[in-house]
Amino acid sequence: MTTALPDRDGSDAVDTLDRREGPYGEVVLRRRGEHFEIIANGCFLMDTADGRSERLLVQAALDALGATAGPAVLIGGLGVGFSLAHAAAEPRWGRIAVVEREGAVIDWHREGPLAAVSAGALADPRVRVLHTDLLEYLAAEGERYDALCLDIDNGPDWTVTDSNSALYGPRGLARLQERLRPGGVLAVWSAQPSTAFEEALRTAGFSDVRTQEIPVARGVPDVVHLARRPA
Repeated sequence: MTTALPDRDGSDAVDTLDRREGPYGEVVLRRRGEHFEIIANGCFLMDTADGRSERLLVQAALDALGATAGPAVLIGGLGVGFSLAHAAAEPRWGRIAVVEREGAVIDWHREGPLAAVSAGALADPRVRVLHTDLLEYLAAEGERYDALCLDIDNGPDWTVTDSNSALYGPRGLARLQERLRPGGVLAVWSAQPSTAFEEALRTAGFSDVRTQEIPVARGVPDVVHLARRPA
């Protein structure tokens, strides 16, 4: 059963399709017209209205890897599924892992309305879904990747939960670098550019630090921060 709410401009209804309480608070799946939205603890995370920047997150990392054969990628955050679907549609990736801490989000892709967005990617034999918190996953000993593509916050300066800020500090960046193979690429999605994060990446020892912009209809552009672990 859904709950219909008036849209902000009165043109569409907003239907609440699912609402769950989990270890990190409330997570909600809503439908606004033709599109779906994910809300966490009252904070808008993402929707299915566009997806260009989420796809670019993965594509920019792959392009930066050049001729690397069968690279492995870790996607931080399943979200609405654009990044995973784009990765699974690219035969060059040899191994694809996606970390998602919200069980509800995984369910919405496996047997819910977001399955249409991820386009069967969860059934791809290269894909492995890890139901865990990214910070906990990075803190443990584990395999390395050629690319880390992170989309778990609205950016380094606008985290969904306070604890996530540790990911973008010196210790978090050190752990990210440890999980990359030499020459591997880190890509971080953000709702706005962050010169402070660029500097933090350089201070942490990353090279080839740059920011790629994605124009949006209103406001500052979305961006993907890119950096490389030195070979």
